[in-house]
This record gives sequence, structure tokens and C-alpha cells, in this order.
Amino acid sequence: MENFLICLNAVLPIFLLIMLGYLASRLGFLNRDDVKKMNRLMFRLFMPVLLYYNIYQSDLHSAIRPRLIAYAVFGVFAAFFLAVLFVRRTFRERAQRGVAIQALYRSNFVIIGLPIARSLMGDADMGPVAVLMAIVIPLYNVLAVIVLEYYSGERTKPGRMLLDVLKNPLILGSAAAVLTLLLKLRLPGSVVSTLGQVAQTASCFMLVLLGAFFRFDGLRRHVRQLWIICTGRLVVVPGIFLSLAALLGFRGVELASLIGVFASSTAASSFPMAQQMGGDAELAGDAVVATSALCSFTMFLWSLLFKNLGLL
Repeated sequence: MENFLICLNAVLPIFLLIMLGYLASRLGFLNRDDVKKMNRLMFRLFMPVLLYYNIYQSDLHSAIRPRLIAYAVFGVFAAFFLAVLFVRRTFRERAQRGVAIQALYRSNFVIIGLPIARSLMGDADMGPVAVLMAIVIPLYNVLAVIVLEYYSGERTKPGRMLLDVLKNPLILGSAAAVLTLLLKLRLPGSVVSTLGQVAQTASCFMLVLLGAFFRFDGLRRHVRQLWIICTGRLVVVPGIFLSLAALLGFRGVELASLIGVFASSTAASSFPMAQQMGGDAELAGDAVVATSALCSFTMFLWSLLFKNLGLL
């Protein structure tokens, strides 16, 4: 019962914040244009500050864990190639294949993964999670560009792709934090306090915006595809890679961070990327909605399982 309550208290606030955003949208306080503008602000300002603060507050030597990073990178690549093989056999429409692959391997690590790790681990050092995020997110983006371009027929120069990755605000925020720690620079207390307040705001408001993005009226159009995506994203992928992680000895904050990587919903950013690169944007948006609606329940069950096993 104690483990049940711990996991419930970890997941329930995330679910309630998402529902708050959905309610705000239904009442007319937020519309799609508002969400788009605020997401841009979150991505370019608040989320980099969030990563900077988490890394800055951590012990750099303990935050960089090569074994954890190596496993996460291996897992993302493995999930990507498994998704490619599976989707080619189950999705007939070319425009849906790239979208389905992206929905299966690419998780909402920033918006849902970090909050769930923090809730599960309490006052534990979140530095390893922030460093892992700074590595996994660009990898998600690069693989998404490759697969969406392949199935859309467009081509982007490798140099341009590399430049876009390096200019990613999340990369810049993480790099700035690591550089600050390497140079042993100490920020004034008032600045650190401000960064902490911004980071806390970002954690909450990202979930509200995700809820405001919800549209349930379109889910009936892709029932079969969404059933496949939800099962793969929320059950099969975490079942494979979290079980393997547990067998390899990952525990505590490391396993909590991997729950964020492999068990959270499809990344919200997959929708605009599919829209801009010629994929089936409707399916991409519906995949975000469906997996986000269900992941609160599936992540609760995964968290409860590993908590009961004494791994968290």
C-alpha cells in the first residue's frame, strides 16, 4: 500500500495538470494558436533554463554516468530499428510510416519523463536525468528528421542537420550549465533562486500546455493505427528496455530516468515536425493525444511494479 501511494502521488499530479490544460482549452481560455506560441516560448526559454538549473544544482561527476548514457542511447537506437521493421510490415500508407515510427521510439522525456523521475525519487539529485535528457533529445530529433525525410521524399543536407542540432536550445542550455560547472563559476544566490522558480514553472506549465493540445474528436479516424502505436509505445517498448535495464542492475534515479525515456507518451514535438516534413499530421497529432491520455495509467503501473520489486 505504501508503494501504491508513492506511485500514485508521483503520477496523479501529472495527470491533473494535463487535465487542467484540457479544461482550460475546452472553456476557451487557451486555443491551438495560444498553445503554439507558448510552446515556442517554453522550448526556447523555459526548458533550457530547466535543464541548466538541474545540471547546475548537481554534482557534475555524479551527473555524468557513462553506463546509463550508453544504455539509453543503445535503447533509443534499438527501439528505432525495431519500429522501422515493424511499421514496414503493418502500415501500408507511406505518409503514415514515418509518423508511426517516430511515435513508437520517440518519448515525451522532457515534459513527462523529468517530472515523473523527480516525483518518484523525491530529493534525489536530478543531474543524471538532465544530462541524459541533453543527449537523448538531440538523438530523437536526428532520427526523426532521417525517417520523416525518407518517407516524404525530401532531402536535407547533413551539414544543415548538424547545425540545427547544435542550435537546439536544449543543447545550448545543457552545454552552458556544464561549462559553468567545469569553470567552477558560482552564481549569486538571487540568480539561482530565480532560475529555480523558472524551472518549477516550466515543469508545471509544460503539462498544462500538453493538456490544452488535446483533441479527442479525431481519434476515431485512426483506431487501428492508434491501437498499434499505444500498445507499442506504452507497453512493448518499456517492457523490453526497462526489464533489460533492471536485469543489468540499474536502480534508483537511473531506473527512474529510464522510465521517462522508454515509458512516457509520444513526444508532443513529433506533431509539428510531421506537419512540416510531409508526414500524416493528423495521425501524428492523434498519436500524441492517445498516448498522453493513457500514459498516466501505464506509467503508474510500471512505477508500481519496479517500486514493489525494490528497484526504485
